[in-house]
Amino acid sequence: MKLALAGCGPLVLMLMSTVLTSTGAAPVPTPLETLLGGRGCHVAQFKSLSPQEMKAFRRAKHALEESLLLRHQSCSSHPFPRSWDLRQLQVWERPVALEAELALTQRVLGAVANSTLGDVLDQPLLTLRHIHSKLQACVPAESTAGPRPRGRLHQWLHRLQEAEKKESRGCLEASVTSNLFRLLARDLKCVADGDLCV
Repeated sequence: MKLALAGCGPLVLMLMSTVLTSTGAAPVPTPLETLLGGRGCHVAQFKSLSPQEMKAFRRAKHALEESLLLRHQSCSSHPFPRSWDLRQLQVWERPVALEAELALTQRVLGAVANSTLGDVLDQPLLTLRHIHSKLQACVPAESTAGPRPRGRLHQWLHRLQEAEKKESRGCLEASVTSNLFRLLARDLKCVADGDLCV
């Protein structure tokens, strides 16, 4: 009897592995482009930026922080609260939130570049525009036409829209600057990781 069971060992292991995989107990990576219907969504390349790109962003963040220190801002709200975490959204909602985050960041930094820090912000803005252009293929069509976003996603998008309307330019700069590396290192990576971001 023991010999018969011993011979079944590899079969049992294979069956267990199949059951775990099919029930979701074992992580099986699903590319975001597959989850979104393969509409040309290719963001896996942005799981990590190059050292040169990160250096340009660090330089830009330092210059922005120095510029903000010269102006004492009193800001009533923060568009990107600490509780902002893309893992709280469904996988298909995450590119929508990140797209809005990127769009606001680009507009705010673009305004600064046009006025004072163009030489420092040019390269980071080029990188952000490139990421944004690739990300747009990952945003479900329903987010721009059809049913409006609901729940947490709706709250986040509304918060960003309201901040842009109500906050001063200096407060928006401060919020975007403090959120910059969370956007690059956490939010962007989470979207690129697809359903493995948990």
